[in-house]
Amino acid sequence: MPHANEAQGEHVIRIDLVVSSPIFLFGLVETLRSAGLAVVSTRATPDEQPLAPADVVVVDADALTPSRALEQITAAAANAAVLVLDTTVDTQARYVRAGATRVVSKRIPAEGLVRTIHAAVAGPAPGRDNPPDQPAQPLSEREEQVLRHISCGLTHGQIATRLGISPHTVDTYVTRIRVKLRAGNKAELTRAALLGGFAGTRAGGPGRSSAT
Repeated sequence: MPHANEAQGEHVIRIDLVVSSPIFLFGLVETLRSAGLAVVSTRATPDEQPLAPADVVVVDADALTPSRALEQITAAAANAAVLVLDTTVDTQARYVRAGATRVVSKRIPAEGLVRTIHAAVAGPAPGRDNPPDQPAQPLSEREEQVLRHISCGLTHGQIATRLGISPHTVDTYVTRIRVKLRAGNKAELTRAALLGGFAGTRAGGPGRSSAT
């Protein structure tokens, strides 16, 4: 039976989930379907064939074969946008270079995950003469910390609490980061964080001072 939005002529984003944990898989399926996304395939490993074509392949990094992780991501990216859910910092830039469209924390809030999936389908903003792969100006240490937290899906208020600063100060840092990276919105900030190697699930401790 077609999805209600499909019956109205709207394209429903199709999701292929590659998740090894049954419990995590159940939660993802419920989250995505409740957001109006169509989960058309679920697999325990990338080596299994998808049940149907998808617009986005959401891959739990734990489902990747360590010795072939980059190869598996490249293969998945041949036919769809790839969103990797990870818990570490070190591998994220490599996943993007291998073909992943986005890499986010497994602990990202549900609404953040849904937004990221929509951004992955949309792809990078067209017509950009200066993509955010390399910042025009270097980020300060504190700006890097803020950008890392943004890439994990945290709100400005949550970032303020983590870093021991005020939400207004976070807003100021975000404005500076957007200017330096030429990023117009949060999706572009996240992409810049991934491509620039700033993305991660950890940043410096609260109150850590840095040059601005």
